[in-house]
Amino acid sequence: MSAHCQLTGTEPGFGNRISHSHRRSPRRFDPNVQRKRYWLPSEGRYVRLRLAAKGIKTVDRIGVEAAVARIRARGVKV
Repeated sequence: MSAHCQLTGTEPGFGNRISHSHRRSPRRFDPNVQRKRYWLPSEGRYVRLRLAAKGIKTVDRIGVEAAVARIRARGVKV
């Protein structure tokens, strides 16, 4: 599975590596994706989410219940 955030949908970006002589070669900018475990009180279980750093901050702000609801609304199984 490629590096992408389940909550924000952040995916890798693509660009060029540029050398000192200005030759270009392809490169990839990966988001800072972490696996994090949260307690989901409504279901009485833990859920493991693959979130970017911004996604972790979003869960801290809106709460795990609302975050899981948003993830499920995008059609991702949790």
